[in-house]
Amino acid sequence: MIWEWGLLFVAAFFAGALNSVAGGGSFLTLPALVLVGVPPVAANATGTLALLPGYIAGAWALRHEVKNLKHVSIKLLTMTSVVGGVIGALLLLWTPSAVFDVLIPWLLLAATLLFILAPRLVSKRRAGPVGPIITAPVILAVAVYGGYFNGGLGILLLAVFGVLGVGSLHVANCLKNVVSALLTAIAVIIYIAGGLIYWPQAIWMMVAGTLGGYVGARASRHVPVQYLRWGIIAIGLLMTAFFFMRYGV
Repeated sequence: MIWEWGLLFVAAFFAGALNSVAGGGSFLTLPALVLVGVPPVAANATGTLALLPGYIAGAWALRHEVKNLKHVSIKLLTMTSVVGGVIGALLLLWTPSAVFDVLIPWLLLAATLLFILAPRLVSKRRAGPVGPIITAPVILAVAVYGGYFNGGLGILLLAVFGVLGVGSLHVANCLKNVVSALLTAIAVIIYIAGGLIYWPQAIWMMVAGTLGGYVGARASRHVPVQYLRWGIIAIGLLMTAFFFMRYGV
């Protein structure tokens, strides 16, 4: 139906715009896909694919910031991101639909709480870096979460890099985009192999998300980020309440 494709386009457009500024795009893509009849597990996978170009573009745009990286190994981040993405995607693939239906509102609630706590989390930056013995398992755990459920991933990564001692927020943002792109790409490959992707919807939403990302990046100069954050939090709370009522949790 026309309204369904319109809903998916609008959701993906604004999801791409939100992700280019403050994150939170999955609060729109996942509910929209579920509302048009895509099963929740497949909706999570399809929505993740739809947002992948934005992660890749963000990583490429900030690639020069990696030159300022002194204390975190890119090889270590790459390895842990890929392994974590694989584990998370396989867990999603093996999760029964009935179980994921119950998990959705709790996952959305957790992601919303991350946004509410974001300023405090991101501001907690260590004076010095930590070693790979701590860095590897922490990034691995976050990557598993990202491969399983993408909501709030960016905020979580920024907070983690701050705690791990990445002193510059610009460098942390670059690393966030790199890790997000890597784990999402590898997770999407597994989603595709597992037959979870609804391709017409995914391609349609990728186009809309890319357009939204461009518009959002340009508009971000004129819209206070604080207003966007509260808007995202409101959407997250509404979607959480909707899914709690939908599945009777």
